[in-house]
Amino acid sequence: MSTKSLDEPARRFEELLGPGSVVTDPVRLRTYECDGLTHHRVTPGVVVLPESAEQVAAVVRICNEYGLPFVARGAGTGLSGGALPRADGVLVVTSKMRRILSVDLPNRRATVEPGVTNLAITEAVRDLGYYYAPDPSSQQVCTIGGNVAENSGGAHCLKYGFTVNHVVGLEIVTPDGDIVELSDTDPGYDLLGAFVGSEGTLGITTKVVVRLSRLPEAVTTLLAAFEDIERGGQAVSAIIGGGIVPAAIEMMDALAVEAAEAAVACAYPEGAGAVLIVELDGPAEEVAHQFGEVTRICRESGAFEIRVADDPVERASIWRGRKSAFAAVGRISPAYIVQDGVVPRTALPEVLASIDALSREYGIRVANVFHAGDGNLHPLVLFDDAEPGAGERAEIVSGRILDLCIEHGGSITGEHGVGVDKSRYMPKMFSDDDLNTMQLVRCAFDPRGLSNPGKIFPTPRLCGEVPGVRKGVHPLVESGQAEHF
Repeated sequence: MSTKSLDEPARRFEELLGPGSVVTDPVRLRTYECDGLTHHRVTPGVVVLPESAEQVAAVVRICNEYGLPFVARGAGTGLSGGALPRADGVLVVTSKMRRILSVDLPNRRATVEPGVTNLAITEAVRDLGYYYAPDPSSQQVCTIGGNVAENSGGAHCLKYGFTVNHVVGLEIVTPDGDIVELSDTDPGYDLLGAFVGSEGTLGITTKVVVRLSRLPEAVTTLLAAFEDIERGGQAVSAIIGGGIVPAAIEMMDALAVEAAEAAVACAYPEGAGAVLIVELDGPAEEVAHQFGEVTRICRESGAFEIRVADDPVERASIWRGRKSAFAAVGRISPAYIVQDGVVPRTALPEVLASIDALSREYGIRVANVFHAGDGNLHPLVLFDDAEPGAGERAEIVSGRILDLCIEHGGSITGEHGVGVDKSRYMPKMFSDDDLNTMQLVRCAFDPRGLSNPGKIFPTPRLCGEVPGVRKGVHPLVESGQAEHF
């Protein structure tokens, strides 16, 4: 649909929402042309900012009437192009829906709108002795609706799991404009679990019921400095192998530390080839015992300095460098790609060595930051976009890192999602039958293919979309197991 043909739907949106909640000006539209992955950019056809589920549903119904694709967007902090808009469609921005609707402490839950920031949930209940466990590094600005879409994790997902483990209910607007509630108590198929992490392809979140956790009795954080990343990795393996499950185990290499120092002056130990942050929480006696074991293991693995924090201010000081790592590399590189992949913990040394080899082969620096406890890598691929060919080499290195993850039995994403950026890698992990089966789930929710099209799947499949490589009748349709819409 051409931009001109969006004029009539835009007028309908203005009648529904008011002119202040509809953006059509070309300059203002560019504000929304990308998410946190800035090398994918598309200027949306029109942007709407609804304030209620009813308004979201009405917008979606208008989109259906005109056959307009629509994309939901929260704070725009995503790193896979999951909220990349459509030039011929509508971007539904939920930033005005930011109320905490209720807090139910007896049942340990809170009900919030999708525009509420991740950290705001914890801030609302901390003085009552509770918090919200998932904690992406962007938790000060990322919103809970986007967390649901991407099934976000964070530093503490090793012990506490991802968003899906802390969402007990959702209100969603389906791709045809109905308002539906999903709950973890619903009988039958786990539709709630299917929706969390579906990256906006199954509808738009308008309300989230989250599980609250009690603040632990004791929390101790330590930072261990090693001469190289191999010794740090040895400590991680020994900690997990010893049956200890910390709340978090994070590692940064020397280049990532350099960036953090330049950005926030975190004052990590000088000369460290790697720093390991280990946080322990739980009953005081258990934390004390685990602290002794972790300290011993780090020393035996070659840590030349260990710092300990057991109050919130000291803990925040240790975490400052790690939490700022993604943005911090902007201090040492004009441009960078934030990658995300997973490998088995036992494969970490080999994969990190291979990443180093790729870095030297292509002349592209890579800063490594990762959730060491569960093998979730976040390599930061650094390049100068003013240098001819540097961007292309960085893309090659980024892709080769994902290949390494797959080759070692891992995944192309741990918590950033597939979006548009990684969809081309999906066939390396999944067969055609796997991808077609996934697409059938999507078709059940969105037979017209209007909800965040072009994400996750490498080529359009079924639901009336333009055929990809496959010709003829899909085997599941031919066998009567599925319907071709």
